[in-house]
Amino acid sequence: MHTFGYRANALLTLGVTILALMCAMASFSDNFSLPSPSAHVQVLNVNWFQKQRNGNDEVSLTLNISADLQSAFTWNTKQVFVFLAAEYDTTKNSLNQISLWDAIIPSKEHAKFSIHTTNKYRLTDQGSNLRGKEFNLTLHWHVMPKTGKMFADKIVMTGYHLPEDYR
Repeated sequence: MHTFGYRANALLTLGVTILALMCAMASFSDNFSLPSPSAHVQVLNVNWFQKQRNGNDEVSLTLNISADLQSAFTWNTKQVFVFLAAEYDTTKNSLNQISLWDAIIPSKEHAKFSIHTTNKYRLTDQGSNLRGKEFNLTLHWHVMPKTGKMFADKIVMTGYHLPEDYR
């Protein structure tokens, strides 16, 4: 007959195999979910637009951010990390991305939100490239599942521009 150790090992192996199979099925089931989030961002005010002592441009914005990310949540979603970035090009760099605001959404109930805020992080450019600059605001989100690979997507909103003069 088999000893207690052999039986415990067989039972543990069976349990881990079933758990791994369930995790793989949960991760695979996320492929059938087609999220359709929506977002809208308004730049309500340019609080200040100044040149720093070192010659860099710095901007403070008042933003109204509305988003519905509820469709990104499935039964396998642990949380969603969301951030708003300003994107623009300069002669030196073809793409400049600056994070303005971020948040962690812990549940589906919190995934539909509308906030009125100033940029959490500085919008600073290396040089004097922001005067009169057109830029895009992009809402990025990263879905962090309970098991499986992380999924990321974004919504690009165009048509924003900064003033020609410092304030």
